[in-house]
Amino acid sequence: MEILIQSIKFDATEKLQEFIQKKMKKLERFYEGISTIEVTLKVVKPETAENKEASVKLTAPHIELFANKVADSFEEAVDLCSEAIQKQLEKAKEKK
Repeated sequence: MEILIQSIKFDATEKLQEFIQKKMKKLERFYEGISTIEVTLKVVKPETAENKEASVKLTAPHIELFANKVADSFEEAVDLCSEAIQKQLEKAKEKK
């Protein structure tokens, strides 16, 4: 499984990248054959409190899932995306 992390107009810290890697690897437990997970991070409207946006695109055989969340921190946004993708994976597995 390949995990791609892209931070738009800023450099993600190593700690943040490790957190994302750890979170995304946990998704493998819910669905076999995940080939790619693309995580995109960006700051939206810096003057607001909830201005950290995370998007997660997951690709596996026969499915492509997407989640986009905005929160106070990138960790929280990634966490919310991970939960959303997890629910989508469980639904996809049920349909199989």
